[in-house]
Amino acid sequence: QVRLVESGGGLVQPGGSLRLSCRRSGQTFGMYAMAWFRQAAGKERRFVAAIGVSNGATEYADDVQGRTTISRDSAEDLVYLQMNSLKREDTAVYYCALLLAGTWRNADDYEYWGQGTQVTVSS
Repeated sequence: QVRLVESGGGLVQPGGSLRLSCRRSGQTFGMYAMAWFRQAAGKERRFVAAIGVSNGATEYADDVQGRTTISRDSAEDLVYLQMNSLKREDTAVYYCALLLAGTWRNADDYEYWGQGTQVTVSS
């Protein structure tokens, strides 16, 4: 089994910054990707960013490109999501997920999910 635990969410003002963390524990894999998705109230879960843990390749959704960075610390099994210039539209529950094989942007392809952490952008 794999467990993913998110942390770092909270309340932030528009224009502010936040860094989310995801810690992986349990079974390990040779090659896999980890990603962040988000789900606003009443909306579908949508892709935010992904990273290949072995090679460091990254991919971003258009609406966060340029103000968001996904990174990893392989030695500590951590993945981060640094978000800057936050907007009210970024308010959502943010989920960490792990993918063994599939398309990075497709939520249905991910094998493991965390419980989520709430991010609220408000003045």
